[in-house]
Amino acid sequence: MCLFCKIINQEIPASILYEDETTLAILDIAQATKGHTLILPKAHYPSLLEIPEDLANQMLTTAVKVSKLLMVALQAEGCNILTNINEVAGQTVFHAHIHILPRYKNDDLAIKFTAHEYDLPQLLNEILTASSS
Repeated sequence: MCLFCKIINQEIPASILYEDETTLAILDIAQATKGHTLILPKAHYPSLLEIPEDLANQMLTTAVKVSKLLMVALQAEGCNILTNINEVAGQTVFHAHIHILPRYKNDDLAIKFTAHEYDLPQLLNEILTASSS
């Protein structure tokens, strides 16, 4: 059984911010920023890509609800909502989850995007061709 399943089954303690029938929001034990929270589906799925659409929608609804709570309660100036899928993207626990990262000036968290140049029409064609196969 995975770490998050043990938390959901109350075999491991957690700081629970929110819970409904299908999702659980807990404070991350490794706070990247003050209030860093994880949204977990109660059912086990390895990543967001395997989750049924209605559960994915509920996870996002929970993420928005909890983000609003965190921003008000902690006076955050912004927020990142993200998920990591597979090890190459930084996923370390293979139970789907969404990170909520309240943001503050000088919070020391760096999420950096580096622009690359691609032939966009060719890229679009490659994606659409693969998706129609």
